[in-house]
Amino acid sequence: MTAYLCLTPAHADEAKIDKNEAKCLATAIYFEARGESSKGQRGVGQVILNRVEDPRYPDTVCGVVYQNAHRRNACQFSFACDGQSEAITDRTSWKAAVAHSAELLACDEECRASDRIGAAFWSATHYHADYVSPRWAKKLKRIGTIGAHLFYAEHIS
Repeated sequence: MTAYLCLTPAHADEAKIDKNEAKCLATAIYFEARGESSKGQRGVGQVILNRVEDPRYPDTVCGVVYQNAHRRNACQFSFACDGQSEAITDRTSWKAAVAHSAELLACDEECRASDRIGAAFWSATHYHADYVSPRWAKKLKRIGTIGAHLFYAEHIS
């Protein structure tokens, strides 16, 4: 398995990154968190990468991002099945999402020690906006908040 961690943008340019996977991750970051801080955008991206590593989810970024996208309002990430346009209209936010995607996909152990997201968020597999209360949230351990997103991990026994 690939270790998806966080890297600086300079190193991300040098890494070998699957362009399709990077685009899927950038698209999810853009539509799910473009109004968040860089840390919040990276947190949302990390949830997707954590799911890629979890055997309960698809084993590719695009597979995770578009899981159940054919089911209207019943997919993993709302932008993928809400029936709204996926047109990129904010070029500045898109460039930031692309940069965060590249950072996350190119990461190594060294940057995991940095506080680019926060130690607890490396285990997050779920998040939601603070204005909704999904049923699944009660079954998971809330590990923190970044901006308007609450992040969760599996309960630790």
